[in-house]
Amino acid sequence: MAELLHFEDFAVGESLDLGTYEVTAAEVKAFASEFDPQFFHLDEERAKSSVLGGLSASGWHTCGMLMRMMVDGYLARTAGMGSPGLDEIKWLKPVYAGETLRGRMTVLAKRQSKSRPDMGLVTMRWEAHSVAGEAKIDMTGVNLIKVRAP
Repeated sequence: MAELLHFEDFAVGESLDLGTYEVTAAEVKAFASEFDPQFFHLDEERAKSSVLGGLSASGWHTCGMLMRMMVDGYLARTAGMGSPGLDEIKWLKPVYAGETLRGRMTVLAKRQSKSRPDMGLVTMRWEAHSVAGEAKIDMTGVNLIKVRAP
């Protein structure tokens, strides 16, 4: 197994492509049925006349899609220690069934914890765009990442 990424491996200003995620109608409806059962997430015909203009994923589902891209893009190979949470979530445009999203992570700031010198706090921005370039979601938050040499 390759060595995990640690706090020291993340540089402010660094940006990383998180790959792509294909959004299917079946997945949009399954998530909505369980967690966000609004008609524009469930009914393709009714959704066409909604403010969203078509069957679209729940914003919470979109967060989950971006989380999947984060894990595949870097978190699975990072000495992660969790997260204290998100600072901001912006749902910019609907995510439609049939679209493919591309994710990106950018390091905004980082600091070593004073109370836990084995832990670093890395503030990141995560974005997803359609492959056509339309911004869909923008989030900022903090990853707690193990320091290699406290």
